[in-house]
Amino acid sequence: MVSNKEVSLHDYYQRATLDFDGVLRHYIYPKSNGSSEGKGTRNWSTVSFKPPNICTAISEKVGGGACGFNSLCKHEDEGQIICQCPQNYTSIDTNDERKGCKQNFVPQNCHEISPETHHFGFQEMLYTDWPNGDYEHFPKVNEDFCRQSCLSDCFCAIAVFDKATEGCLKKGIPLSNGRIDQGVGWISLIKVRIDNSTYRQEVPRARKKENSAVILVGSVLMIIISYLIVSLITYLFASHIYSKQAKVSKLYPVVHDINLKCFTYMELKEATNRFKEELGRGAFATVFKGVLASDNGRSVAVKRLDSMVRENDLEFKAEVSAIGRTNHRNLVQLLGFCNEGQHRILVYEFMTNGSLASFLFGKSMPSWDQRREIALGTARGLLYLHEECSSQILHCDIKPQNILLDDSFTARIADFGVAKLLQTDQTRTTTRFRGTKGYMAPEWFKSSPVTVKVDVYSFGILLLEIICCRKHYEPKIEDEDQMILADWAYACYKKKTIHLLLENDNGEEMGDIKMVEKYAMITFWCIQEDPSIRPTMKNVTQMLEGTIEVSVPPNPSSLYVNQSDCSYH
Repeated sequence: MVSNKEVSLHDYYQRATLDFDGVLRHYIYPKSNGSSEGKGTRNWSTVSFKPPNICTAISEKVGGGACGFNSLCKHEDEGQIICQCPQNYTSIDTNDERKGCKQNFVPQNCHEISPETHHFGFQEMLYTDWPNGDYEHFPKVNEDFCRQSCLSDCFCAIAVFDKATEGCLKKGIPLSNGRIDQGVGWISLIKVRIDNSTYRQEVPRARKKENSAVILVGSVLMIIISYLIVSLITYLFASHIYSKQAKVSKLYPVVHDINLKCFTYMELKEATNRFKEELGRGAFATVFKGVLASDNGRSVAVKRLDSMVRENDLEFKAEVSAIGRTNHRNLVQLLGFCNEGQHRILVYEFMTNGSLASFLFGKSMPSWDQRREIALGTARGLLYLHEECSSQILHCDIKPQNILLDDSFTARIADFGVAKLLQTDQTRTTTRFRGTKGYMAPEWFKSSPVTVKVDVYSFGILLLEIICCRKHYEPKIEDEDQMILADWAYACYKKKTIHLLLENDNGEEMGDIKMVEKYAMITFWCIQEDPSIRPTMKNVTQMLEGTIEVSVPPNPSSLYVNQSDCSYH
């Protein structure tokens, strides 16, 4: 308890209540007017309260904190708090400030062909903190870099820059555990739309007229200048293309410190025999088998991105650089790339045993031990992409076709990092999201923020397919209850008939039915409809390894789940 005053409790009534704000308070009330508190002061008063500061006491990864999402909690006397919104945010419910805040401007659009960066700027806020929830960290950078990184990232709502450590954190909506703390030494940069009426300052009428005249004169001059230089534009464009082609055989500066080879288009055309042998085809690219004569006849997989991914040269090289810096035994290694003219091609090492889809759903069923190793290897690869590589990478399309197997049948994740390469061109497709039906998390369809939890959901569906050696949806099954694998599996789990999922198996798993049940429970945690309830890939890996226990999961399709019962460790 936190003692605020020392009193003799003999002459007082007492009560303790857990108040609506989450604070446990001890109150006293004098029994008579002649108490030590003085005459005529018969009111309930606070003696002590716990926790000392509810704003800092709540900092869990799940939930919005003491004042709700996107809000700031300020601690007052006697444990009272004030909830307020950041600049350019407003309360969701004016009658209940603890329901959180929302942006009072149109947020940055992730699906525009050209970025909206010129429409946004920053408001600085001191002494503010939103613990946890940051999805990207840049050490040893300056404030300008921090601002620009957040400005060009449509998922970034707030950038936090610490001058002392020169560190930059990026946070996305919804923000949680917000608080006002005088001990905070860093700056919170709140991204706001600068053309919003609540942000723009009024301009005097006289000044407006003067500006209109300047704009008119400037417009006339611009028309004249544009007419005079139209011939120069053609010349400069042709010179740029020529210069680009002349330098195509050299490594680009963005990848100078990475062991990636820059191929010419003709080299890859020859290596693939004019792109003859097709290994696979997706919504945005086609993969061909190739043989590099310059590398002792080494077999490679050549992924040719289609015509939609042709612009944004700098972004392409930046993402290739990020992919090239990855190094993990459960990832397919990027060997090189081609960025010549309109050609955007990635060159990967060739996986001799094909995809997990062919291995899992083929005629010969893999052993239970093989499937367990594949599941664990895939989880470790995703954990590396989410938390251990230099910059966080969301895969966004985890499925059996994107898990390849090397000579020793080790799981190797393919196609990672491609989501960002396609990001700026997604508005040209028939859908606004990336992924494969059946493996996609619910938030894709709700316009909710996309986080690493979308990969956790997809992994959950994949893990269930690995357990049962069948696809997540089988429309030809006679029993309709068994068509959707996730629904059927959870029904079997609740009825304690998990062995029915293995009817088509060779019986090896029957001796390890407890392990099968455990893997199924991990699956149900991963495919929870609420992303905040899903575990991280670190927790998933630990559960698969057996280093943390797996508790009873709630129904994955429940819209309302008692989160106090939803612990997975």
